[in-house]
Amino acid sequence: MNGNTFLYFSCIIAGFALIRIPLSGALTPLEPFCDLIGVVTVLLFSCIIIFNGIMSLIGRRKL
Repeated sequence: MNGNTFLYFSCIIAGFALIRIPLSGALTPLEPFCDLIGVVTVLLFSCIIIFNGIMSLIGRRKL
């Protein structure tokens, strides 16, 4: 496994952090936007990891 996979995992964790972050005060209107960015981040990097795994299994590209 190369360093990119660990970077993808850390991006997924950051996406979950954006979903769970409580915003208050002046930042309250940005809460739906942070939730959306978090969900998109988690889905995108999860799909990238799945794609890399499938490519590795069929032998077209090594991790």
